[in-house]
Amino acid sequence: MAQPSPSFPGSTRSAKTPLEVRLEREGIPESRHRVHAVVCDQRGRVLMRAGDPQQLSFVRSALKPFQATIFVSSGAADRCGCGDRGLAIACASHAGTAAHAREAFKLLWGAELEVEQLQCPVPSGGRSPLEHNCSGKHAAFLASCRQMHWPLETYLQPNHPLQQEVLKRVAELLAVPAAELVVARDDCGAPTLQLQLAQMALLYAHLGAGALPDLERLSRAMLAHPELVAGEDRFDTELMRLGHGQVISKGGAEGIQCLSRVGEGLGMAIKVEDGSARAKHAVALHLLEQLDWLTPAGLEQLRHRFLEPAPHLRLSVLGELRFD
Repeated sequence: MAQPSPSFPGSTRSAKTPLEVRLEREGIPESRHRVHAVVCDQRGRVLMRAGDPQQLSFVRSALKPFQATIFVSSGAADRCGCGDRGLAIACASHAGTAAHAREAFKLLWGAELEVEQLQCPVPSGGRSPLEHNCSGKHAAFLASCRQMHWPLETYLQPNHPLQQEVLKRVAELLAVPAAELVVARDDCGAPTLQLQLAQMALLYAHLGAGALPDLERLSRAMLAHPELVAGEDRFDTELMRLGHGQVISKGGAEGIQCLSRVGEGLGMAIKVEDGSARAKHAVALHLLEQLDWLTPAGLEQLRHRFLEPAPHLRLSVLGELRFD
């Protein structure tokens, strides 16, 4: 557990104080990041926090498992015959490898759709939209539209029946009116939502609880095929591999990281104010240790990979979750 350092003033901390991640170069502090974190249960109660649980941010790619619920509930996933691998790629922010592109293609093939119908961009240096990290989500969107006889050409528009159904499902999980949710376009062209950090944690409490069949099926697929959710040596994949089926991990851009404690109805959400990916990974490992959600051996492996970017550099975290 990280301890307050005299190099960073203000050693007295409370639940209202954000966490602080520092990068040290040969033991000398060089950079730091402010980070908010919250743990909620399925009823939306804030159990523990560091910083502001009402911190607003776009949920970005951490929304993908909930966008994929339509793929399951509509029957499109079963029609495609995609199995758990297809469900995992629908939730993925993948590395764009041939294996990832192949799984996204299988979703399209099973739904009798064409690659050209994908509206996610071709990534820089790539040759096909299948290589885009969101191609699985977009393929699942299209398959859902085909199953429900919804228009294919406008599937990314916020007023499209698919996107309205996603909005409705998320609002139901959060127990808020759908009209209160703020929608904006993500970088892949799909809608994303601005949520409070506690609302993100509530979504992930539902994801890992096993109480809702569609979410339970998606969470099981993510745990069965973590290599498809992100990729080799990527944080979400490695954490789920070393978590022995106990933790679901899904990040989003601009410093968003969400986690579920499987079977316990607990969700955690993390937001780095400056959007740093290295800081969200450091905080996730720090809090997983505090909550005892991973084994010491698993944590040690992850720390070595993600907290030591070079032999002379190390990330450490100041502060901890406190009961609300």
